[in-house]
Amino acid sequence: MIAVCITAGVMLLEFFGGILTNSLALLSDSGHMLSDLGSLLLSFIAILFAKRPSSPEKTYGYYRFEILAAFVNGITLFFLSGFIVWEAVERFFDPPAVNSGAMIAIAFAGLTANLLSALVLMKTADVQGNINIRSAFLHVVGDALGSVGAIVAGFLMYSFGWYLADPAISVFVALLIMRSGWNVFNRSVHILMEGTPANIDQREVKRALEEIDGVIRVCDLHIWTITSGMDSLSCHLLVDKDCDCQKILQKAIHLMEEKFHIRHSTIQVEKPDIAHLKMGI
Repeated sequence: MIAVCITAGVMLLEFFGGILTNSLALLSDSGHMLSDLGSLLLSFIAILFAKRPSSPEKTYGYYRFEILAAFVNGITLFFLSGFIVWEAVERFFDPPAVNSGAMIAIAFAGLTANLLSALVLMKTADVQGNINIRSAFLHVVGDALGSVGAIVAGFLMYSFGWYLADPAISVFVALLIMRSGWNVFNRSVHILMEGTPANIDQREVKRALEEIDGVIRVCDLHIWTITSGMDSLSCHLLVDKDCDCQKILQKAIHLMEEKFHIRHSTIQVEKPDIAHLKMGI
């Protein structure tokens, strides 16, 4: 919420500053910050939803709401960047005069506020492990890059009268933001599609399970992420008919927790006389 308040204040400052100075760099950054304001609020709401308990209808609870928020934030980053590039292209053909002195002062104020927001998120939240928080953090970092771009453009225009710097810097910053947006979007889609977590090798997990004494084969192995930092696993272990199933199960559970940090495992231990219908998964 601290980051939300800072972002809202800087957004208004850059919007009216962009109008007064006729700077696309400031206006585009204020538009980006409007998106960030919505994204930060969405991320905050997602955190509140994720704390709600599970129910008979939603047995995993509302953890996935954080992934949905990251998915939406990734899309907004991507498309907002495209809009900024579109606006900048028009200015390349007819670059207007810009009040560069005022633009630099406003951009410096925006940069200070953005860095403060980023510092707050880094100190109080998991910006690396939680994809929802990371998407919000990337929005703030994108704002800081926009402010840096506006400062650079302002100095170029103030020193050399090169008004093409305004749209040129805007395009450069927009492409950086677009890259971050794509990464967040791609990662959130991977989670929503029940993809194997990036830090886990499914083949290595299978090998480790098959090395347990008594295990003949591992079947139907699935590893997925419920939300950031919460990975799950399910599988069938086909074991020798004379072995102790409970001991093998205990070894498998400990192996998943200690070696792969998977604490939500559903492992079915079976002997050769158990038959399953053929499934397409």
